[in-house]
Order: sequence, then structure tokens, then C-alpha cells
Amino acid sequence: MRDKKLRARLPQYLKRPIIDTEKTREVRKILKVNCLNTVCENARCPNKNECYSNHTATFLIMGNNCTRNCRYCNIKCAKPEPLDKDEPKHVAQAIQALNLKYAVITSVTRDDLPDGGAQHFANCIFEIRKICPKTKIEILTPDFKNDKNSLDVIINAHPDVFNHNIETVREVFDTARPQGNYENSLAVLKYIKQNSDIQTKSGIMIGLGETFEQIESTMTDLKNIGCDILTIGQYIQPSKEHLEVSKYYTLEEYEILKQMAKNVGFKNFQIGPLVRSSYNAASLL
Repeated sequence: MRDKKLRARLPQYLKRPIIDTEKTREVRKILKVNCLNTVCENARCPNKNECYSNHTATFLIMGNNCTRNCRYCNIKCAKPEPLDKDEPKHVAQAIQALNLKYAVITSVTRDDLPDGGAQHFANCIFEIRKICPKTKIEILTPDFKNDKNSLDVIINAHPDVFNHNIETVREVFDTARPQGNYENSLAVLKYIKQNSDIQTKSGIMIGLGETFEQIESTMTDLKNIGCDILTIGQYIQPSKEHLEVSKYYTLEEYEILKQMAKNVGFKNFQIGPLVRSSYNAASLL
């Protein structure tokens, strides 16, 4: 029992201080006024306070309830809420108020919607471009069940970056994402790349039982379908109900992974303990 507790202890380099400043309070106020959710709050992101203090946040659209129950994710699986037709406009207004030069928008998975929410993503892009035409837009989407009509809606809206996270290696995928499909996730990224000039991006969590060889294989799979940008960060267990952490990677091991990404052919990547999909996203475009 004692060993299990030791394995669960967070390394010091994964801990972040609580920050409460005028800037963080202003970000919270802007989000509240516009009735917006963030993945920063819902997914318990360790970088939340840092991002808020930098006057930025990652918007979570289409409600707080997800139709899938990924075993690593803190967002709850429950009956989804009706779409808010005014949400795209509110996202755009918040981006304007925050004076964001680069905005990241993600969502819960909405398998209940015929298009998986693709048009709602597109509406957000259209509204942002109306009042913030110079803002770069990155969207982090679910897989839309690899539906080509939904992906075409996204392509026609033309975000600057299309991000869909593979999340983990093939060998762990079914355990971590039982309602997803590794090949589908690759196919989504490949379709966007082959049918547009949109930059594509994907991320991997590590610490779920994968090997270095499996990480390299997943990097290679992503590179082979034309993925432009890669992120890799440490999985941190949100609660006792979620998958346990099998390993905390050392800082030295992250350096190995960086070299591995270079060897595979990635030029744009972020790899580190607290790297998340949208963390310092603007620096990778």
C-alpha cells in the first residue's frame, strides 16, 4: 500500500502555484459575462492559472457534458445540453474583450448531433472573423466519427489550425478511449491534410503504460499522414475513478522524446511534463 502511494505522488516539476491577480480575475469575469466554459476549468488543467495570468483561455463549446466516457478525462459523461445558438457570438465577443491574437476552441464530443457539432465549430469561426479578423484560430475537435460531410464543414470554415488529439498509443487506445478508434483519429487528420492547406496538429498523453517504442510508432503514424504539429505531455490522474498513472516521465526522458520527434521528422513540436494541446499554442504556428 505504501508503494502505491509513493507511485501516485506528483513530482515537484508537475506542481503549479495558485495565482490570483487582477488579470486572472478579469479573465474569469469575461468568461462569466459571456456565459462561456473553458477546458481549463472542466479538465482541471494544471496550466490554468498561468494561462489566465497571460490573459488567455481555451474555450469549451457545446456544453459541459460529453457523450463519451474516456477514462482519462475529467469532463463528465452525461446527457448533453441543447446547443446555445448565441454561443459562437459570445466566444467572439470574449476573444475581442481578451484581445487575443490567437484563439483555441475545443468542445465536448457530441455524438448525439447529426454532424457531431461541426457546424457549431464553423459558426464560431465565422463569428470570430466578423469582429476579430486578425485573430488566428485553432480548433481542437472530436473525431466526428470520421464523417466526411462534417469534416468538409470544418474545411470550408478554414481554421488556421485543425487539432485532433490521438491521445495515446495504439496499444493503450482501447483502454483509454473505448468509444474511439485509433485508425479513425488518424483518418480524420489525414482527410483534413489531403483536402485543405490547413495546418494539422495532434497530441499524445504519456504515463498510461506505453513504451518508448510505441510512442515512436505513434509519432511515425502521425508524421506519415502529414500531421504538422505534435504535442506530448504527462498524464495526471484527475480522480481515483480515472486511469491510474503508470509512470511519471523524468525531465531527461522528455529530452529523449524531443530528439525522437526530430528524428521522426517533426519540426514543430512541444514536449514536456505540463505540455497540453493548447499550451503556448501560438508559438507553434
